[in-house]
Amino acid sequence: MNDTLRTIDRRTSLRRYKDTPVTEEHSNILLESAMRAPTAGNMMLYSILVIRDQETKDILSQTCDHQPFIAKAPLVLVFLADMQRWFDYYRMSQVEEFCVRTGLDFRGPNLGDLFISISDALIAAQNVVIAAESLGIGSCYIGDIMENYETHRELFGLPAYAFPVAMLCLGYYPDGYEPRIRSRFAQEYVVFQEKYRTLDEEELVKMFAETEAAFPCPNKYGAENAAQLMFARKTGADFSKEMHRSIQEAMENWQGRPPTTKRKAT
Repeated sequence: MNDTLRTIDRRTSLRRYKDTPVTEEHSNILLESAMRAPTAGNMMLYSILVIRDQETKDILSQTCDHQPFIAKAPLVLVFLADMQRWFDYYRMSQVEEFCVRTGLDFRGPNLGDLFISISDALIAAQNVVIAAESLGIGSCYIGDIMENYETHRELFGLPAYAFPVAMLCLGYYPDGYEPRIRSRFAQEYVVFQEKYRTLDEEELVKMFAETEAAFPCPNKYGAENAAQLMFARKTGADFSKEMHRSIQEAMENWQGRPPTTKRKAT
């Protein structure tokens, strides 16, 4: 196994960091690594917010599902799916007039633009994760940045066509830290040849056997198996409902329609 494969194999989420800032040199390496990531049409449909301010990190530790370790991360990067820059460029360059002249239909960003820009942003983020590991810097993805859209939009000064899709907490590994490598599902249940295959019940039992073996009982949710517990903790949890509401709000804004809800999340 070469160094790159070893880095990928041993990487785990890090939520405890050495109490030292990420150096300017290493920060620049991480950002340059992000910008070398594959990108649709070389358009780089993302932006990266570099967060070092303690007050901002304190806010994020509350708005991102109340996770105190976020406030202790030496460096936080927020990855935005960003079509704002390109549509500003289109308008500056009289693309609307060009469309009238040539019979094209001019439009604002649509959901296709959103999904391809999300792909760009996440690919760039993963480049940072691997580059960070090679420098002795651990990371943890925070999907909860997609919650509380109104609050984050105000906090970051986001325009209509920029949406935060991922956040990375980064910091050097603490002295003596040994990562706990967690297992993954067997490849046969995740990787299919040529066409999708729906798993039957026997395969599902085998797939989740290790998960069920580690199921804590009793538990505070009253769950009787691992599936019930996971639904209670993740899929059906309050933060998941807020994420749905927040993304729905952002999508209405993205497509230039009046938002469906007026509630400001806290």
